[in-house]
Amino acid sequence: MAKKILAAANNKEQKYFMEEEFKFLPDTIKEDLKRICVYMAEKLNCTFLVGFDDNGDVYFETIKHEGDFDFDEIGAELEIKRLQKEELELFRAMELWYVLFCTKEGAPAKEELMRRAAAEGKTL
Repeated sequence: MAKKILAAANNKEQKYFMEEEFKFLPDTIKEDLKRICVYMAEKLNCTFLVGFDDNGDVYFETIKHEGDFDFDEIGAELEIKRLQKEELELFRAMELWYVLFCTKEGAPAKEELMRRAAAEGKTL
């Protein structure tokens, strides 16, 4: 399994991208993710990516703009660490969602949750 990019924002071109494969994320998580990506891209003056690594953990990546020699890599790392602390609950929810809906190991748990939800007249 390789790293998978979930979403990215570029402050220079003012664009946001979410990978089609993850369109089934809950809307609240998609909204939070867009807010975070756009904010971080603007604050760090870069392209900011969020994705899942080989273990299903959320990872972050910054890509400085070509010719941007003032990019502060240490400051970017510190800002990402702050973000990880502030949004810990969101990132844990994303990791759980990924395991349940995107891995074969999570399939049995997903099926059980869906069975229970259906029995209660709910949907996941």
